[in-house]
Amino acid sequence: VNTRMSKAFKDMPLLPLRGLLVFPSMVLHIDVGRDRSIKALEQAMLEDSKIFLVTQKDLRVESPEKDDLYDIGTIANVKQMLKLPNGTLRILAEGIERAKIEKYTDGNEFTKVEVSTFDENQAKDVETEALMRALLTNFEKYAKSSSKITTETIDSVVDIEDPNRLADVIASHLPFKIAEKQEVLEIANVKKRMDHLIIRLHDEQEILMLEKKINVKVKQAMERTQKEYFLREQLKAIQAELGDRDGKTAEESERR
Repeated sequence: VNTRMSKAFKDMPLLPLRGLLVFPSMVLHIDVGRDRSIKALEQAMLEDSKIFLVTQKDLRVESPEKDDLYDIGTIANVKQMLKLPNGTLRILAEGIERAKIEKYTDGNEFTKVEVSTFDENQAKDVETEALMRALLTNFEKYAKSSSKITTETIDSVVDIEDPNRLADVIASHLPFKIAEKQEVLEIANVKKRMDHLIIRLHDEQEILMLEKKINVKVKQAMERTQKEYFLREQLKAIQAELGDRDGKTAEESERR
């Protein structure tokens, strides 16, 4: 990650995520059931409601350690916390900024980390503006081709003026695997991140077009097969009818 580090947050509770990644600017509900994670959340609420969200490399690991987690995650603010009847905690978390684990302390009840954040407040220049426009144009093209992105989402993205927020919000709406999302999260330099997303959006657009072509071919092939089957069945019925008629005609001739 070729971006300068800025400040550090010491002793922040760690919340490992399974099969989920939170980008800065994302607001979403997360269900937490593991004991250490619940203790980490309770500690966060006692302090400043800040917690460090980091994704597990393998979601099957029940008790993740340092090597089971990515180094870069997202500092989040816990906005709401609700205890469900089954003992699970449901939180509403808002991603604030990406950060890197510098120190990992595995306590008895929960894990604490010291993280360093990135200097993402770079001044806008002509290149940044051009990348923002290109990213937005490619996202709109992709969104119109995809049935998974609503018009409301497109409208909300168009109004974003901050390049970091624009890149992260768009990344959160793309059908990336967790490892691919992590790759985007780790690109702290906003110009490089936008460039990366423009290329990926172009690739996704081509994949959608190929999928549509394949679906059309499959549909045509199925329709042709069904038509051929229907015609064959019709032909069989006609042949059977003609055969019966010929048989009856022959019987009548013999009687005469």
